[in-house]
Amino acid sequence: MANERVLVIDDGKDIRDLLVESILLPSGFQVLLARDGADGLQKALNEKPDFIIVDMQLPRLSGLELIRGLAERGQEIPSILITAHGSEQLAVDAFRAGACDYVIKPFEAEEILAAIERTIRTVHARRDKQELVERLHEVTHQLGDRLREFNTVIGIGKSVASLLDLEQLLNRVVEAGVYLTNAEEGILLMLDKESHELYVRAAKNLDSELAKTVRLKVHDSLAGRVIHTGEPLLVGEKGWQKIKTAYLVQSLLYVPLRVKGRTFGVLGVDNRKKSTPFTIRDQELLAALADYAAIAIENAQLFARTEVERSKLEAILRQTEDLVIVVDPNGEILLVNQAAQAAFQIPDQATGASLASALEHPELLELFEQPDERGSTRRAEIPLADGRVFNAHVTPIPGVGRAAVMQDITHLKELDRIKSEFVSVVSHDLRSPLTAILGYVELLPRAGPVNEMQAQFIQRVQRSVQNITSLIEDLLDLGRIEAGFDQSMQPYHISTLIRDVVEGLRPAAEAKNQTIKLSMAPHLAPNRGNPLRLRQLIHNLIDNAIKYTPTGGEVVVEASREQEQIVLRVSDTGIGIAPADQPYVFDKFYRSEAVVDSHVGTGFGLSLVASVVERHQGRIWVKSIAGNGATFTVVLPVLLPPEKPEQPAGRPRQGPANARSPAQIGGL
Repeated sequence: MANERVLVIDDGKDIRDLLVESILLPSGFQVLLARDGADGLQKALNEKPDFIIVDMQLPRLSGLELIRGLAERGQEIPSILITAHGSEQLAVDAFRAGACDYVIKPFEAEEILAAIERTIRTVHARRDKQELVERLHEVTHQLGDRLREFNTVIGIGKSVASLLDLEQLLNRVVEAGVYLTNAEEGILLMLDKESHELYVRAAKNLDSELAKTVRLKVHDSLAGRVIHTGEPLLVGEKGWQKIKTAYLVQSLLYVPLRVKGRTFGVLGVDNRKKSTPFTIRDQELLAALADYAAIAIENAQLFARTEVERSKLEAILRQTEDLVIVVDPNGEILLVNQAAQAAFQIPDQATGASLASALEHPELLELFEQPDERGSTRRAEIPLADGRVFNAHVTPIPGVGRAAVMQDITHLKELDRIKSEFVSVVSHDLRSPLTAILGYVELLPRAGPVNEMQAQFIQRVQRSVQNITSLIEDLLDLGRIEAGFDQSMQPYHISTLIRDVVEGLRPAAEAKNQTIKLSMAPHLAPNRGNPLRLRQLIHNLIDNAIKYTPTGGEVVVEASREQEQIVLRVSDTGIGIAPADQPYVFDKFYRSEAVVDSHVGTGFGLSLVASVVERHQGRIWVKSIAGNGATFTVVLPVLLPPEKPEQPAGRPRQGPANARSPAQIGGL
């Protein structure tokens, strides 16, 4: 790149010195200088430099005007345009004016040298063989134009693809089509699936009244042919073409709008006044734009539908009486509906804040903070200060976080209270007549001899009355527990209660050839509670495990202390509990249809267990797979400080169960 004469036209001393002193002279160029556009144009005409480096913003004459002035005078001097504010339109205008290259300030020396090198190649080629230079210049110009046009298409396509407003997008697409092809009019037609007609969705320079009335049959129109074939249509050499009655054009170009192999519209341009036909290059440019536009239109339509659905969901959540709170995996609020805001007094601008900072309700926070049990839903009753009670369900949502939905069950709690009172009263009133019936039945043999069949009938009556009496006792116990009349709390040792119950039920297990395994930690601290009710709790859990475990099965009872909690687990190898039944096993009188006919019971034992756990401020849950046994876990808080380790005389201490960290306790 030595000995070439280069004219530098720039009114900025810094840029001029950088080009001359740091880049051009060290590279062996001969430098001519001009400080404004008019002087530069005159010097270019007089000196005939090999190439020009010109700034866009110059006094008296801009760089673009200078390049155009040279072209108008037939002087094809290679030029490099430098500008501080580049744009796609400026690039198009510069190249159309005849600039060889386009550099945006600030630039590096390597960048300007690369531009100069590209320009000098043209100069060298012209010196070697003028004819070849002319041909190469023509080809290069054509390829450059095509490249610039496609770059323009890409730039326009990117801007189009970023739009999500459908109306704005469609208008931008039509405007871009008219600009790229230098057409008089542009139109975008969409297919109406019901009428199978094409209608105008957006237009450029088209009469508005005409645009409203244009509807083209797919089977009998040029645009319809594009829909059928999925191929572009270029018409311009057969005279006037009828688009619609009284709508004639001299040339037109249609390209399909396709997504996933489906043609849903047509993008078209036409010339009504000028006879200039469209070219294959115009077709390629418009087809490239249509590809961008089709994807963008599909995205905009999907976004619009999503926005509609989001608005519907927002309206539903806003109007529903259920309380809804959604948080992300980090515990930050994603959504709170108005009902939840009012109930928990959550600020309006809580979205994005942590739930702990926006919500002052320990029970609900604890429900959110409990670790997930294999993605299962967690439930709890949430009382409010105004006396209302809500049934809360916190459900993990993959990829989102956790959602709490709460229903007002205050009226159900009141009905449950009334029902419990009614059951308690009726049960109490039934005890006296049942006692009398049992007494008279026992006196029947004394009144006279009875035969064998009568004796069997008497035994059946006695068993039935005893079963009913036992059920009534359970009902009364539950009533006393729920009413708070049975709150006698005193120190107790959980290990003593467990051993007594296990020894009492061991004969029942042995009768079914079952094995009971007992595993307790060696230092279980004494606790405070109601020993009678806790004994009932343990008895019901182990008795159920024996009852629902087949002959030859196994029952495992474990007790341990983990942090400030005593954990009791009762596991079996029985018939298990189906997932559909698990949410209801602690409801009163609930029994699965799978066991109603095969196992005797009232469905009352686990309800009593749950009430005892609740009165002791504990928690209980079940994990089971149908056919593979069940595990009931009870967690009771330690209400007394640790005392001297318990060592009951005459009973060997069992070895510790599988030690687990507190984090391993499911549901804690």
